[in-house]
Amino acid sequence: MTAPHAHATDRKLTDAEVQALRERVKTFMESDIYPNEDFFHHHSPRRSTEGVARMKELQAKTKAMGMWAPHLPSEAGGMGIGFMPYVYMNEILGRSPIAPLAFGSQAPDSGNAEILWQFGSKELQDKYMKPLVNGDIYSCYSMTEPEVSGADPTNLQTTARRDGDEWVINGHKWFTSQGEGATFAIVMCASELDQPPHRRMSQIVVPANTPGFEIVRPVPVMGETEGSHAEVRYTDVRVPLTNILGEAGGGFRIAQKRLGPGRIHHCMRWLGQMQRAFELMIEYSLQRE
Repeated sequence: MTAPHAHATDRKLTDAEVQALRERVKTFMESDIYPNEDFFHHHSPRRSTEGVARMKELQAKTKAMGMWAPHLPSEAGGMGIGFMPYVYMNEILGRSPIAPLAFGSQAPDSGNAEILWQFGSKELQDKYMKPLVNGDIYSCYSMTEPEVSGADPTNLQTTARRDGDEWVINGHKWFTSQGEGATFAIVMCASELDQPPHRRMSQIVVPANTPGFEIVRPVPVMGETEGSHAEVRYTDVRVPLTNILGEAGGGFRIAQKRLGPGRIHHCMRWLGQMQRAFELMIEYSLQRE
């Protein structure tokens, strides 16, 4: 079921308004984000008491400024600035690893919130999307599997079969971003095995406290585990049939709605990160002897 306002759009910003938005973001980065980077290097914004408290302070500031959740329309609790202004905003947010979290637009929560808004029932939106958008909980996204190539997702082996009014999910996932500490996962799984390859998959919401949902370990990525790209096992995990996003077999369509724009946003953040690294290099080259 698609949300009733899933395709509503907010007023289109002018070029001058987008530039003004970027300047506001730059000012906040200089005053509040960059000065806190060293603190968050020693205090996790998700796992330490001090880090969580400091991040809540930053998030309260961006909310008060009306700059919270720039990836979502206003009806869903976001800024309502549209796709391209958020693209230009991401070029600045990417300059710091803590900025997206401070603005309520960190992955994978941002993508999960988007598809819950576009394809989730009102029940799923009330239970999971609203607290997620508000920054009260975290989520994770389970798609990649260790046994098959991620280059061809038609080969994904995780299954969801119907049993009465429930889905029964079995499978093995890894690189499940933000798995540790997540309240729920959105799982890509094969539910329509008698259909053509691109109509077999569905996306289903799984609460992390469901029996059979097991975080095996955080998978290290270049020596880093803080991001918790978790290995997860789903063993006879039972959730209601109503936990599906959209329609059964619509998983690929939903994935493209999520991953297509997401790739653009991540590219813009990497551009910002590269630009900052270049600036730091120049600054250091003028200081060293």
